[in-house]
Amino acid sequence: MGRALENVVFLELRRGDEARVGKVGSAEVDFVATNEDGVEYYQVALTVRDEKTLARELAPLDAIADHYPKILLTLDDDPAASHNGIRQINALDWLIR
Repeated sequence: MGRALENVVFLELRRGDEARVGKVGSAEVDFVATNEDGVEYYQVALTVRDEKTLARELAPLDAIADHYPKILLTLDDDPAASHNGIRQINALDWLIR
């Protein structure tokens, strides 16, 4: 399921942006999307309700030193949240934006 969600996000990003996998040191950022407005960073996970999973998914985004938007997309049906400036959004809500 996780790979399928990543593929859906990738295809949606490609509709208007250039999207690629990113690296921060040895950590991987799922997607770096670039368009005329700038850059956005995305991590995609089915759920981050487990603290270890949340920490693992946030770590690559936390390591990025610039101030472009950083977004964590999940299928968790929780209200949107912010983790040190990283927005956590339900992936389905993001898709119908």
